[in-house]
Amino acid sequence: MEDDCGASSTSPFLTDSLELAMEVEHESSRPAFFSCAFDSQNGGRRFSAESYLASGSLKRVLLRLDPSPNDYEEDTVELFGFQWVTEMALVESCGFLFGLLREQIYRLENLVQMSSSDFGQAAHLHSEAERIRHQCLKFLHYVKVFIFRYLEPPEVENDRVLHPYEELEAQLPSVLVEELHALTVHVGHLCELPSNVLAAFTIPNQAKVFPPSWHLLHLHLDINWLVLEVLHVLGEKLKRQVVYANHFINLTGENLTNISLFEKHSGNLVSDLIRLAINKYTKVRPSEALASSHYSCTCIKELWILLIQLLDHRNKGSNTECFWSLVNTTLRNIFERPSTSESVSGFDTVQCKDPLSFSWWMMNHLAPLYQFDRNGNLDEKKQKESNWKFVEELLKKSTDAQAGVLEEHLRMHLQCCLTLCSFWDLNLSVVTILWDYYSKNLNSCFTVPWLGLKDLANISKTSLSMLELVKRCCCEQQVPSLYNSSNSYFIFLSILARIMKEENNGVHPWKQIKGRIYSKFHRKRMQELTEVGLQNFFSLFLVLAVLVETEDIVSRVLDLLDFLAPSSITTARRALIWRGHFAFLLIYVEKNMDISALAEKVSNAFREKAKEFLVTKNDHTQRQNLWTLLSTYIDGVQEVFETSCYLSLSEEKLLNDGFTMLLPACRGAELSMVLNFLQVVLARLRSVHERVSQGPQLGNTAPDAQLPLVAKEHHLAVASALWRNFFPYLKSQRMSQTPPSPQLADTAAGFTLLALDIPSKALSDLQPQPVLSMMRLFGWDDMVWPQLVSRYLSHLIENSSLCEAFSSMGYTSYEALTVRSWFRCVLQMFLDQPSGAWAKTDAERTVGKAYMEQLTEMTRLIFKLSEVENILLKANVGQSVFKQDPKNALVQFIKAVGRTYSGLQTLPEKSAMVAKTLEYLGDVLKYVKPYLKAKGPPEGLQLTYWIIGCLVKFCAPILATSKAQQLLFRIVDCLLLPHSVLQQDKELPVALLSAIQESLPLYLQGLSFICCQSQTQGAYLNQLLGSIIRHYFGRFLPSSPAVPGAGQHPLLAALGSSLS
Repeated sequence: MEDDCGASSTSPFLTDSLELAMEVEHESSRPAFFSCAFDSQNGGRRFSAESYLASGSLKRVLLRLDPSPNDYEEDTVELFGFQWVTEMALVESCGFLFGLLREQIYRLENLVQMSSSDFGQAAHLHSEAERIRHQCLKFLHYVKVFIFRYLEPPEVENDRVLHPYEELEAQLPSVLVEELHALTVHVGHLCELPSNVLAAFTIPNQAKVFPPSWHLLHLHLDINWLVLEVLHVLGEKLKRQVVYANHFINLTGENLTNISLFEKHSGNLVSDLIRLAINKYTKVRPSEALASSHYSCTCIKELWILLIQLLDHRNKGSNTECFWSLVNTTLRNIFERPSTSESVSGFDTVQCKDPLSFSWWMMNHLAPLYQFDRNGNLDEKKQKESNWKFVEELLKKSTDAQAGVLEEHLRMHLQCCLTLCSFWDLNLSVVTILWDYYSKNLNSCFTVPWLGLKDLANISKTSLSMLELVKRCCCEQQVPSLYNSSNSYFIFLSILARIMKEENNGVHPWKQIKGRIYSKFHRKRMQELTEVGLQNFFSLFLVLAVLVETEDIVSRVLDLLDFLAPSSITTARRALIWRGHFAFLLIYVEKNMDISALAEKVSNAFREKAKEFLVTKNDHTQRQNLWTLLSTYIDGVQEVFETSCYLSLSEEKLLNDGFTMLLPACRGAELSMVLNFLQVVLARLRSVHERVSQGPQLGNTAPDAQLPLVAKEHHLAVASALWRNFFPYLKSQRMSQTPPSPQLADTAAGFTLLALDIPSKALSDLQPQPVLSMMRLFGWDDMVWPQLVSRYLSHLIENSSLCEAFSSMGYTSYEALTVRSWFRCVLQMFLDQPSGAWAKTDAERTVGKAYMEQLTEMTRLIFKLSEVENILLKANVGQSVFKQDPKNALVQFIKAVGRTYSGLQTLPEKSAMVAKTLEYLGDVLKYVKPYLKAKGPPEGLQLTYWIIGCLVKFCAPILATSKAQQLLFRIVDCLLLPHSVLQQDKELPVALLSAIQESLPLYLQGLSFICCQSQTQGAYLNQLLGSIIRHYFGRFLPSSPAVPGAGQHPLLAALGSSLS
């Protein structure tokens, strides 16, 4: 339908008659006529200003006012080039004038034959055709005016001798009926016009010059309409007396009256318009039916509106047929194709490829025309006459199993029905008819083959998608788009939803129809449902649960599902049933209803399947089937948590001990999914709890702003379920034999933050300070995989609430222990790489890209710790160091620690710095012990000797102190003088020897400095230094004096570096 135009300027306080009287001065002297040659954007008009609607012509006729108050007021009037006495012409020369009219029509028909492509000639023909049409219209409007002004109703019969003029005047009504009948016969049916004339419908309305065919076509529209107007004005003037066409009766023996002529002509006109629409419908596909109107041009649309207004107006004042009745009769004729003489003229030859679909199409496009008022303005509040009785007939035909209507047509039929539901009042019979059909076909897929894959029966993959699918049925939709996006069953659900939203005389429709719906589901029917049937079953009841008595409907659904035999329920069907349960749970959540009863039912079923999953280890098919169900449950619970606004509806019931059996049985992708789900739940709980704890926003007075008092209790219950059913497994995995999944670290961080927000519900072995216990378990324990530690700490380092919590505990080692963990993570970056004969290729032995990125991020965060920032500041090291790779960043930090210590003046400051450095380092040799024990991998040994060598060199003043010397001695014993080195006859592994050779200068330089500084252990240190030199001097000598590529001896390198 076209865009809405501006509202009518009609004042509600003036009657139509008074308003028209006020407009008389502004009326144009040009008679109303059909025209589509206007700019629809000009003034927002829907119809031409000279149209029968916009000009007020129709309104004047219906209100029994002068049809043309400003015209035909002179004594004479020019008609067809002759002057006539205005008040007498029609009485004296009625037949002659109508003859002239037919002659003008004939002239215009001749002009059509003379059409030319020459522009000059075309302009001349346009002008001449327009002039002829104007003369014809002027005459017919004159007939209307004459009848209104000068024709008097016949007087009661008396014996007075009549004047010859009076005799003619008395016969005029009869003569007019005969002439109008003759005129209709002369012009014939609209649909029977030559094809070159009908083709004028396709001429763009922006044209300025029109061919004679365009004028002839529109003149036919004018004549067909004006005949009805004249007959109506005649009947009103004669106070609805029946006028007989005496001469016609005498000649043919058939009755012809003004009423019968009106009815016959209006029937023929509706018939012609429908036949024109049939011709257009042949080019319309079902998928485009709602977007393709049957109007060839706006004049056809206006003619339909005029017919609606006139026929319904006459129907209110008499027993004449209303508009819908006439249309219905004509459309029924298309189905029945009667051969009797009583049939609507011409329809015995009409070829309609699909009469049923065509009838729906017509209903869909005619119903909105009732929104137009007598001025042609759109008035959506205007009362609309419904045509439900005929539509019910169409629905019965559409759903008749014997008719075998295809899905591609049924979709279009129901689209039209849905549109009509938005125009007309409530009609429960529509739902009853459709439900009788769909209740028998629930197992059908309702697909259209030529739509391809996008139209395959879609079993919803999640409960949320299942609910969203039916919620689209419950809201206003773009009906034309439904053809491709919904099957006919979902369009039926849209119709059902629309009707369920209304009340019928104070009674809710659900009360009237629930018995019909429930009665279709019994034990046998439920057991007959396929997977598709179950999907359609759930879709129906989800729509109803959204709109009406949710608890009653869910209770009935659960009872119906109990009819299903457990042995007959396949995995796919059970998964669908679970998704259906969760879709109902989502409705409960959206309606803020407690879910405990329904949640316990589905969670108990989950517990049983989780137990089966735990004991099923080798049967791959059985595991796969069970996982289908378990993953369905996990998805459903996640959707409930993400949808729930305050987590105050017993959501904790869904987190039962089934998860304690599920987690140990999960592998790979299965575990990944569960941990992802757990992270979502943790984050959601914390977010909602924080919002609830803050209370309603200032100024928020909405009902839901006042949170229920039980909300926090439910949060505690959810937290308790999470700690009880998930955390023990998480704790058990922190020291697994293989590097754990990154999600394990993410989830552990989530639990840590949960302990921060809701500490009281953490497990007893984590109390009384669960946050500290969590950090010790996952962040600071030297036995935990570095991959887990680095990712875990990266989530928490910048958390200000966590820092404040440690400060409030008085726990000052938080940052130092975090730095120590960073030390370990960098040193152990090659820990999971094999060595020796089992070593991987170079590409495989490089540190995983993901772990390196994680270490880089951890390094960036470590350098933002206040203690680290302070050390860097004192050492004049820029913040850009953290942008380097983690190994270099660690070396820069070691240098900064040494410089900072060297810059301290007082003994207490130095003593505190030594203690802090040792806290940073921890048992650094324990971190590298796996490399030393396995003698590899080479990268690990290189890193170990280089980092600790830098420590010995750049933190030599610290290691020279009595507190740190024990660590120094252990470094020398473990790295430089292990048992294998002392055995001179034993060859060292190449990787170890290479690592020592490259880093030995760092150790020698650091030890040399320490020997000079140490006052208590100087002699022993000198002895160690000598032993190192003695043992390594010979090992690194080249085999001959001039071996190329042998490199500089580490002792010389150390000496050279010291001298420089």
